[in-house]
Amino acid sequence: MKHLKKIAVALVLFVAATGFVNAQSKVAHIDVTQLLSAMPEMKTAEAELKKLSETYNADIESSMTEFQNKATLYQNEAPSKSKEENEKRAIELQGVQKNIGEAQQAAQRELQKKQGELFAPISDKAKAAIEKVAAAQGYEYVIDAQAGGGLIVAKGKDLLADVKKELGI
Repeated sequence: MKHLKKIAVALVLFVAATGFVNAQSKVAHIDVTQLLSAMPEMKTAEAELKKLSETYNADIESSMTEFQNKATLYQNEAPSKSKEENEKRAIELQGVQKNIGEAQQAAQRELQKKQGELFAPISDKAKAAIEKVAAAQGYEYVIDAQAGGGLIVAKGKDLLADVKKELGI
């Protein structure tokens, strides 16, 4: 009888321990930034962005040089010109300066747009690979190792509905 009780207690403990172990979620981490920087597609995209940025910078630098030359010329000629002519030239220079500022903003917007176009498919490819590897290795959660990186894969039970029910929401 004592042996039967010991066997029964051992069996109950074994079943409880097995259930507890099976209930544990598998969690992994990955440094997504390091992964992305190692991808050849990212290097190609960064090179394309750099080339585009250099083109925009060269155009803006050329406009700035032209503006500075014109401003210097107008300043040197100012004593020999009429007040009205100098005012027209000042307004012209302000317009040129405004146009340069707008060109800089437009270039920045274009670079951001191009970055989004280039990086989105690369990011999607990396996420799909992470999900595939996580599923193959049985991980339910994958967390970005970077500080503030967040959750990448969440295959475990979502408690939102149960918590809302508990709160009466």
